[in-house]
Amino acid sequence: MSTRNTEDIIGALYDLVQDARSVPLNADKCMVERDKVLDMLDEIITNLPAELKQSRTIVDSRNELISQARREAETIIRQAQEQAEELINKEAIYVEARRRCEEMVKQNQARVNELKAAANAYMDGNLRQTEEVIAKCLAEVRETRTKFQTLTGGQKD
Repeated sequence: MSTRNTEDIIGALYDLVQDARSVPLNADKCMVERDKVLDMLDEIITNLPAELKQSRTIVDSRNELISQARREAETIIRQAQEQAEELINKEAIYVEARRRCEEMVKQNQARVNELKAAANAYMDGNLRQTEEVIAKCLAEVRETRTKFQTLTGGQKD
C-alpha cells in the first residue's frame, strides 16, 4: 500500500471509473479492473480511521477552544457587569454624599444666619444699655455740675 491520502485515492478511483471502457450496448456501465478498485477501496478503509480520528481531534479541539472562549467571554462580561454595578453604586454614593453635603451647607448657613442675628441682637441690646447708662451718667454729671456751679457761685470755665 502507498502513503497516499484518502482524497488522492478517491480522485484516482474517480479517474479510473471515468476512463474505463463502457459495456457494449450500455453507456451507463463500465468495466474496471476489480483488483485495482478493491486495492484502492482497502487503502481508503485503512486511511479513514486515522483521518476520522484526526478530524475528531480537530473538532474536539475546536469545541474545547469555543467552550474556553465562551467561558472567558462570560467571565469578562460578568466582571464588566460587576464593575458597572460598582461604578453605579459609587455614583449613587457620590450623589447621596453630595446631596447630604449641600443639605449640611444649607443647615450650617441657616445656623450661621441665626447666630449672626442673635449676636447682632445681643450686641445691639448691650450697646443700647450702655448708651442708656452713659446717658444717665451724663445727665447725672450735668446735674452735679449744675449743682456745683450753683454752689460755687456760677463760675464757668
